[in-house]
Amino acid sequence: MLKHRKIYYTLSLVLVIASVISLASFGLNFGIDFTGGSIMDIEFRDGRPSHEEVRSALGETDLGEIIIQDIGDAGLILRFKNVEETAHADVSEKLKSLGEFDERGFQSIGPVIGEETKRKSIWAISLVFIMILVYVAWAFRGVSFPLKSWKYGVVALITLFHDVLITVGIFSVVGYFLNIEVGVPFVAALLTILGYSVNDTIVIFDRIRENVLRQGSIFNFADVIDKSVKQTYVRSLNTSLTTLFVLMAIFFFGGFTIKYFVLILIIGVVSGTYSSLFLASPLLFSWSVIKLKNR
Repeated sequence: MLKHRKIYYTLSLVLVIASVISLASFGLNFGIDFTGGSIMDIEFRDGRPSHEEVRSALGETDLGEIIIQDIGDAGLILRFKNVEETAHADVSEKLKSLGEFDERGFQSIGPVIGEETKRKSIWAISLVFIMILVYVAWAFRGVSFPLKSWKYGVVALITLFHDVLITVGIFSVVGYFLNIEVGVPFVAALLTILGYSVNDTIVIFDRIRENVLRQGSIFNFADVIDKSVKQTYVRSLNTSLTTLFVLMAIFFFGGFTIKYFVLILIIGVVSGTYSSLFLASPLLFSWSVIKLKNR
């Protein structure tokens, strides 16, 4: 496996660069959880009106820019600026001129709360990275050769950053072309991916540690890594495939409200499995080679 590490590095570099370019070009379409605003979910009983009819009916209301999204056969999601309950009632009354409908949900979030949510989300993800580094350094404290325990933690963080960046990069493209907004569920999905990916990586690292301790003072680190990956890759692939089967079933047959949450998880699971098997271990080996050359 290690003899092909340059191919893995090249593929990861291409994916990371593409993700950075997509983020710079398209950005993330932040929803009302982060920007503030109102969202109204309705379903018409006798056929859905056109977007032009909806805008015309709401033309005299002070809602700012109105974003309309079709849901199902007769549903609509309306997004507009943050409004009070009286304005919400006025919107409902004007929409009734287009036909009878059922309101499935209404949510309004102020811009201050949105900014606070965004800030706390960044802190939550950053804290997860720090805690993972501390945990891996502590868990592998019995290993000091050829790499110290904290370096296992650094490599784990690199692979996690790789997974998150690729996932966010792909979703920025999907969100741009399909007009999908990023909200709190997106952050929850990223945190789930972090936990899933680091679990897979630590399983392989733990087997490397066990094999290193069994070898004594003289051993070939490349052979130990290859042996460890061979001992764990079947378990990693089986776990990932069974997880993907469930996620794919939910994506295709589940409700619309969780469809894109599940899509993020699918992307993250694929990226996390790849990085655990083909990026984390080669990075350990390359770091050990650099250390020996410096000596």
